[in-house]
Amino acid sequence: MLSKRIIAVARGRGLLNAQRVQRASALSMSRGWEVAGVHAQRAQFHSSRLLQAETVKVPQMAESISEGTLKSWSKQVGDTVAADEEVATIETDKIDVSVNAPQSGKIVKLLANEEDTVTVGQDLFVIEPGEAGESAAPPPPKEEEKATEDKSKDESEPTDQQVDKKMPEPPSPSKEGDKKEGGRVPPTPKQESKKEEKKESKKDDKKTAAPRPTTGSRGETRVKMNRMRLRIAERLKESQNAAASLTTFNEIDMSSLMEMRKKYKDSVLKEHEVKLGFMSAFAKACTLALRDIPAANASIEGEEIVYRDYVDLSVAVATPKGLVTPVVRNAESMNFIEIEKEIAALGKKARDGKLTLEDMAGGTFTISNGGVFGSLYGTPIINLPQAAVLGMHTIKERPVVVDGQIVIRPIMVVALTYDHRLLDGREAVTFLVKVKEFLEDPRKMLLV
Repeated sequence: MLSKRIIAVARGRGLLNAQRVQRASALSMSRGWEVAGVHAQRAQFHSSRLLQAETVKVPQMAESISEGTLKSWSKQVGDTVAADEEVATIETDKIDVSVNAPQSGKIVKLLANEEDTVTVGQDLFVIEPGEAGESAAPPPPKEEEKATEDKSKDESEPTDQQVDKKMPEPPSPSKEGDKKEGGRVPPTPKQESKKEEKKESKKDDKKTAAPRPTTGSRGETRVKMNRMRLRIAERLKESQNAAASLTTFNEIDMSSLMEMRKKYKDSVLKEHEVKLGFMSAFAKACTLALRDIPAANASIEGEEIVYRDYVDLSVAVATPKGLVTPVVRNAESMNFIEIEKEIAALGKKARDGKLTLEDMAGGTFTISNGGVFGSLYGTPIINLPQAAVLGMHTIKERPVVVDGQIVIRPIMVVALTYDHRLLDGREAVTFLVKVKEFLEDPRKMLLV
């Protein structure tokens, strides 16, 4: 009996010690989880702070540009980008502005749609920092999930409740009724009235002659004008409305200039890696003629005329989006090779869509070469606030009289459109004659 009590007491003490140990371990475990939870929260806060998404805004484009059209997105949601990689392109009335990623990461959200008008400082897209090149996790196949859900629903439903979704077919007319009417259903009064109306309408149609069908396509396509084209249209119409435009023409014998170009073009290309064209000769001739006729290099500002000692030559370049006029700065101080290099560099930037506002700002005189497209005659439009523009055209062989003899010479027709508010006819014609003299004998340009 005593031994049983001793055993019971020992068991009770052992159970009590086990409970104490269990409580202590549970307490220590809970404290451990609390500490671990604090560390986890700190780590989560630290990582979320490091990987905080950044909202990129529309950048400052220029002083005179406050808005543009979001032309295209180069990246979509989920795409990874590297730092300074192009994400979007904004079209303005002068240039296209690229919006680049400020850092490497993943595009999380696009805050504007293509063809939307966006303003400077507006939220454009959200980027989450990260390493470039990480691929986004593929989305779960929603269609397969829906199919499995529908299948499980159909299997879970009892066969009693599964109803055919097809509508019942209308009953067919009885054979007895057909036999009674001789196989035909008697027409109702409404059907008889409709038949009479159809007969009357057919008679009226026969009286009126049917229109003759047209052959070929008659489709039309409407395309929204881009901002550059709208700006070009606005500027050209403004020029026609503001300036008192007048055009004078002359013919230039290109024999001497073509001979000079043929003789030196290979050596120039080899030594300077640039092609020797006609634009450098025309540009140099114009800068020299503008010294004698400064009004052609001037502009009107309010009630004053601004005369300039320098020549910033605007060169018209055709691009897919429209005509642009990048500027060759201080063309009066350049030689043939320097002018050709600058025009080639600006032309390449224009065709690639890389022109900046600084490349097109200003300009005191413009040269437009429509001859590269085969134009024989033309009247160029003044690029306000400039006073004049010279138009070049294609070269054609024509019979001309030289020293009393009829000879065949390559002739180019040139046109000078000038603002009659600044230039009188005498000054405009004198300017064009000087350009003609310089180009017909290029050696004269070395003597000025």
